[in-house]
Amino acid sequence: MPHALLVDDDSDAAETMAMLIANEGFTVATAGSLNDARRQMALQEPDIVKPMSLKQLKGVLSRVTRPSALKAAAGDMQSILDDEGHFGELWGRSQSMRKVYQQIVRVAGTNVSVFITGESGTGKEVVARTLHDLSRRRAQPFLGVNCGAISPHLMESEIFGHEKGSFTGADRQHLGFFERTNGGTLLLDEITEMPLDLQVKLLRVLETGTFMRVGSTQVQETDVRIVAATNRNPAEAVAKGKLREDLLYRLNVFPIHLPPLRDRVEDIPLIAEHFLEQIGEREGGVKKLGGDVLERFAAYRWPGNVRELRNVVYRAYVMTPGPTIHDDGLPASGQAGGASAAVPTVTLRVGTTLAEADRLLTLATLEHLGRHKEKTAAALGISLKTLYNRLKEYAAEDGEPLSEPGTLDEVR
Repeated sequence: MPHALLVDDDSDAAETMAMLIANEGFTVATAGSLNDARRQMALQEPDIVKPMSLKQLKGVLSRVTRPSALKAAAGDMQSILDDEGHFGELWGRSQSMRKVYQQIVRVAGTNVSVFITGESGTGKEVVARTLHDLSRRRAQPFLGVNCGAISPHLMESEIFGHEKGSFTGADRQHLGFFERTNGGTLLLDEITEMPLDLQVKLLRVLETGTFMRVGSTQVQETDVRIVAATNRNPAEAVAKGKLREDLLYRLNVFPIHLPPLRDRVEDIPLIAEHFLEQIGEREGGVKKLGGDVLERFAAYRWPGNVRELRNVVYRAYVMTPGPTIHDDGLPASGQAGGASAAVPTVTLRVGTTLAEADRLLTLATLEHLGRHKEKTAAALGISLKTLYNRLKEYAAEDGEPLSEPGTLDEVR
C-alpha cells in the first residue's frame, strides 16, 4: 500500500485528514512539527507529503502511483518497442525516435510542463497522450485541444467555462477544459494560435492554479498538467508577437522535438505496414505493399509526415483491387513518389527560417492544388482553420487583404 505522511500542527485537522487518506487505501503517519516529520520519514519513506485543502488532497490522492508501477509500465513499452517496433502508439525504431521515447520516460512521472515541437503530422498529440499514460495522472482525463480550430470569440469560454446568462446564447452553465480535465492532462496544441489576451489568463492559471468562469466572480481551483505543442519555431513566434515570452518560459520547462518523417526514412516501412494492417482489420481484407511502393515512399519528402503517410496508405488500400499494392495503384492525390509522380519542389537556401519555410511550402502547396483550401490543409496535415489563419497572417505581412471573399465562409 502507498504510504502518506501528514504534517499539520492542528491535531483535529490532522486526524480528519488521516481518516480521509486511509479511506483511499493509504497507510498514514502524522506529525505535528518538522522534527516529528523527520523522525517519521526516517522510520518509513512516504510516497506523498503535502498539507493542503481537502479538495486539493483528493486530487493528489487520486493520482498517487508508486514509482515502481510507472517504471514497470515504461519497461513493458520498451520491450514491445524491441519486439514490435512501437512505443505505445508511437511507431519507429530509429535513433531519433528512441531519443523521444527516452525523454517521455524521464518526464512522464513528474508534474513539469512539457512543450512539444514538430511539423504538422509528426504525432505531437500521440506524444502527449503517451506522457499521460505513463504519468501519475493516467487514471484521470486526458484532453487534446487544437487552439487553431476554435473561434477566438469562443476560446475563453471553451477553456475556462461560462455561467448561464453570461452572454447572448449562454442558456446554461458550461464547464471549460480546465474543469473537465481536473486531475488529468490538458494538451494545448497550436498554442501560438491562442489570442494574446487569453495567453495572459492562461499564464495566471499556471502560476496560481485558479481561474474564473466567464461571467463569474467565484474563483475555481484546478489541478491540471499542461502540455503545449506547436508546429512553429517558438522563438520566432515570440519575435512575431504570436506567443508571449513569459508564457513560453513557463511552458517550455521540458522541450521535446519530434523529427519529420523524411529524417527517419528507416521507419517508413514499419509505419506503412502498421497502417495497412490497421485498415485491413477494419475492412476485413489483408493486403501488402509491393517493393516498388516502398522505394517510392522512401524517395518522397512527406510534407504531411506520418499523417500524410497514413492517408496515402488508406487510399491505396481502397483503390487497389488485388492483394498487393503497386506503384501504379497509388492515388495521384497522395503524390507519394519520385519523378514519376511529377511532384513540384520548393528550393530553400541554407539559413532560411522555419517560419519562412512554412510560408513558402504553404503557398506553393496552395497553388499546386489549384488554391483548393481543403486539399491544401489535408496535404499539409493542418486544420482548415489553421490554414486560413496562416493565409490571413501572410496577407497582413504583405500589407494586403485576404484575397478571396469566400474563404471565411469555407472555414465556418
